[in-house]
Amino acid sequence: MADLFTIENLGNLLMLCFLQAVLGFENLLYISIESQRAPVAQQKAVRFWGIILAVALRIILLFTMVQLLGTLTEPFYVFEWEGVLTGGVNFATCVFVFGGVFIMYTAVKEIAHMLSVEHLGHDVEGKSGKSAFQVVMLIVFMNLIFSFDSVLSAIAITDVFPVLAIAILLSGLAMLVLADSVTEFLQRNRMYEVLGLFILLIVGVVLLGEAGVAAEHATHDEAMAIHILGYPLVPMSKTTFYFSVIVLFAVEIIQSGYSRKLAAERASAGRISPH
Repeated sequence: MADLFTIENLGNLLMLCFLQAVLGFENLLYISIESQRAPVAQQKAVRFWGIILAVALRIILLFTMVQLLGTLTEPFYVFEWEGVLTGGVNFATCVFVFGGVFIMYTAVKEIAHMLSVEHLGHDVEGKSGKSAFQVVMLIVFMNLIFSFDSVLSAIAITDVFPVLAIAILLSGLAMLVLADSVTEFLQRNRMYEVLGLFILLIVGVVLLGEAGVAAEHATHDEAMAIHILGYPLVPMSKTTFYFSVIVLFAVEIIQSGYSRKLAAERASAGRISPH
């Protein structure tokens, strides 16, 4: 036990907590948006149990990956269609592809729903197209998808399981504390929910990019990187992703302020116009 509380492990724990906070942004955003698809009376409970179950399964996933890291990361198939599709495929590749496509599908579907004529006039309180159980299962499933990237990154920092587990538990606690506040903010500012869906769309693209280099990172073999029509499938850097998010928020804030200014000027002009 004394070996656990070393300067190295404490430093790794701080680094892992920071990593979980950075990588958990899109996870928390998804939870806040998806929980609103449940019946209104059950949304708070959906967020709570979704996060609790997801954290528990994340720790199980972590333990499994620590034990079977070589098996999970070893490519089980290599594409050799020169000029069309080349590169290796491992378990992480499949997870990232499936998760990226699913998130993009969810974001596009919800954006289309918001733009539909039926949605504009029929936002009935308490109604939802999904049951609480369905939403909890979706939150747990997508949490595991998001977790795969963070768990792989965490294992690269340290292989001390208690340190990794503590970082995951702390990140889960942070999500429990912030989930209700983020959801309430999105409910009060519905335009940011649309913004959040576009951010999720970008997250899907990021995951697809991660799929292109998953086997390469696992084997440290450049030949395992996926190439489509001769072009490498390169992941978006975290810096680029967060810069894009900041730009999206800046555009939304400026546009909202400009719209309010125009509305105020029109209202003022209407009051002083001659009859």
